[in-house]
Amino acid sequence: MAAKILPVIKFATKVTIAGGALYVAYDSGLLGDGKEGSVALGRAKAAVPPAVEEWMKYFGFELPATPKIEFSPLDAWNSGVQKSIHALSVAPSTVSDYTKQGFQYVKDLTK
Repeated sequence: MAAKILPVIKFATKVTIAGGALYVAYDSGLLGDGKEGSVALGRAKAAVPPAVEEWMKYFGFELPATPKIEFSPLDAWNSGVQKSIHALSVAPSTVSDYTKQGFQYVKDLTK
């Protein structure tokens, strides 16, 4: 009985974690336009350094200084999100096209 329930529980846990991550990303504005992403990045820049300093004091070690970045991570992040979402949106039609090509290839081989 436990052997049948364990895979279901593992799958439900993975779906819950993925759904929670997607909800947090959407709620914080990471999946919106550039302005919403910029606001979310500003909030992260304001919240992360104090948290890192607090943990460094707690654990008693020091991190090296952050390097200066010459490109805008905001632009790179937003374009990456847009490309990922676009790939997900065209995935059904792309899979359908590849399936048709595969069937045609197999059909041609069996002639």
